[in-house]
Amino acid sequence: MPILYVVGTPIGNLEDITLRAIRVLQEVSVIAAEDTRTTRKLLTKYGIKTRLVSYHQFSRPERTEQLLDMLNTQDVALVSDAGTPGIHDPGYPLVRAAVQRGVTVIPLPGASAVAAALAVSGLSADQFVFLGFLPRRPKERRAALASLLVEPRTAVAFEAPHRIRKTLKEIADILGQRPLVVCRELTKLYEEVYHGDAEGASERFAQPRGEFTLVLGGCGLDGSDYWQEAPLQSPQATLARTRQRKRSA
Repeated sequence: MPILYVVGTPIGNLEDITLRAIRVLQEVSVIAAEDTRTTRKLLTKYGIKTRLVSYHQFSRPERTEQLLDMLNTQDVALVSDAGTPGIHDPGYPLVRAAVQRGVTVIPLPGASAVAAALAVSGLSADQFVFLGFLPRRPKERRAALASLLVEPRTAVAFEAPHRIRKTLKEIADILGQRPLVVCRELTKLYEEVYHGDAEGASERFAQPRGEFTLVLGGCGLDGSDYWQEAPLQSPQATLARTRQRKRSA
């Protein structure tokens, strides 16, 4: 029975692809790609000559139907420019339609900017919320940040370079000195990770370039002392200490 493979691809460094993904991309009949030019670079590196067709957020419903017709007799792989299709990337309409048609859908995990940023953040990842790209409009963006005022979990968001400084200022204004980790160009040549708070990050990235992933500590954490050398404490203990400090003030 034909299979739709949802294949995770590198988010920067082309070596961050699994052996299984390489094999599947070689074996399927068709690869549906968000941007065929970007995917072609990956395929060329690994000598994969599978047929490519485009499938992105602006694709017409007819393209979904074409891929579903292919899935009657052929295996198809779905890829995005970077990361996993459907996770804040195009692809979920095809997956949903395939499920509705009874097609077998199999995931092939791969690199993730969210997981990578959390892993190096030094903030708790036992539970977290993912905001995707923060809203472009200032009013909506500030509302999204304000929703984190009472959010105890770590939050992860993406931001574009031309908006990052405005966003950092809004984080400082709304959330104060929350612990903040800014990851720039993850897995790429100029990868950079900053640990501190929004005010310090704004100074660090005075001329921002590249793709940014932000990791924000939950409510109750204070960036002014979070990164100081001290005995490790659980987030619950930190939150309790902060509440006690507020009551004593």
